[in-house]
Amino acid sequence: MGKPIPKVKQHPLWQRLQWIGDPVGYMEEAVADHPDLFAAEIIGFGNNLVFVNHPQAIQQLLTSDRRQFAASGKENGLLKPLLGEYSITMLDGDRHKKRRKLLLPPFHRERMPAYGQLICDLTTKIFDQFTLDQAFTARKTTQEISLQVILESVYGLHSGERAQKLKGLLSKLSDVFSSPLTSAFLFFPWLQKDLGPWSPWGNLLRQQKAINSTIYQELAERRAHPDEKRQDILSLLMSARDEEEQPLSDIELRDELMTLMFAGHETTATAMAWALYWIHSLPEVKHKLLTELESLGADPEPMEIMKLPYLNAVCQETLRIYPVGMLTFPRVATEKVDLLGYDIQPGQILVGCIYLAHQREDIYPDAKQFRPERFLEKQFSPYEFITFGGGARRCIGEALAQFELRLAIATILSRYDLALAENNEEKPQRRGVTLAPANEVRMIFKGTNY
Repeated sequence: MGKPIPKVKQHPLWQRLQWIGDPVGYMEEAVADHPDLFAAEIIGFGNNLVFVNHPQAIQQLLTSDRRQFAASGKENGLLKPLLGEYSITMLDGDRHKKRRKLLLPPFHRERMPAYGQLICDLTTKIFDQFTLDQAFTARKTTQEISLQVILESVYGLHSGERAQKLKGLLSKLSDVFSSPLTSAFLFFPWLQKDLGPWSPWGNLLRQQKAINSTIYQELAERRAHPDEKRQDILSLLMSARDEEEQPLSDIELRDELMTLMFAGHETTATAMAWALYWIHSLPEVKHKLLTELESLGADPEPMEIMKLPYLNAVCQETLRIYPVGMLTFPRVATEKVDLLGYDIQPGQILVGCIYLAHQREDIYPDAKQFRPERFLEKQFSPYEFITFGGGARRCIGEALAQFELRLAIATILSRYDLALAENNEEKPQRRGVTLAPANEVRMIFKGTNY
């Protein structure tokens, strides 16, 4: 007979409000009483969601797919209004397995060099527009870089009216849930009412309609004028076939494009902004990074940049200290399970808590300190450092995200002189289902290094 799962004691409504308004505070209060796992009532009154942050338990949770725990798409319903019901995120079982097999090839690590120079060039193009002593917010600038990378590498749109229209629409849509207040619309379905174009949800629906129309126009044009030479991810997905030789339908393609936009563009933009904040907050980190970059000489190849150990450590520490995604995708217990001596009942929903796993003092001493050296001193297991999730739901775009983060940061640091606009500590704040810098990292452009 195992122990019952410890529960957070606050009233469910208060838990839900705190989870929306101050997720970091909520998690840190809960873990102070229950160090390894706890049951939270944040997804609906009476429904307990078990947060797991012990590496052994996370490994059991993420690697026991279909035996003890099943990855259930229906538990991701919170994201359905954004991604659509045919997104890989919403699929279960064999449907999910087949879709994942179909989507993986375009994101294989071997394809990444094709995107390397594109990322460096786009970063340079955007930063070259700044003037001396111009103030800017890093989060908005990195969003522009990441969105342009998505448009060119994923959508295959480089220029033209449709590319500009889609860029504007996607940028606006990304900002819909930029604060805890607007994020509440995702957590309270009764708020999701179309009260006209000036209402928050009505505005969202109209933006989505315009995006859908633009995407379907692009799909129709490509089907009418196929070009086998195109190597963007959308073209590869359009030509992909499953075991029954069936292609993805237009609505399936649309939902996957929206998934890649939110999962790839939003998250990577935030990670880049956090990296710029930490690098410019800590002079010794910036000095070490610049010294390493200078060792490559002028105009190094992207693949040479990717091999730099301290750059990699800075990016890993950025993803550790304030992981953009706080939780793994949910798993549902398929049978009675012993997890660290606790009884898990069939039907119980569990998540790996990425944020709390990355804050464990027994794994990351002085966890609140930004110290890239920890990633040079130790190799962490996939259940201690779990930024991209794990198991059957591990992030498909991991290789592209890592590539973009490292190359963009290397390009910015080696070519431009920047400074933080103020010395205030940047705090994490909810942005939709992610953690982003509350003040978007305000900076000043001090000139070029070339």
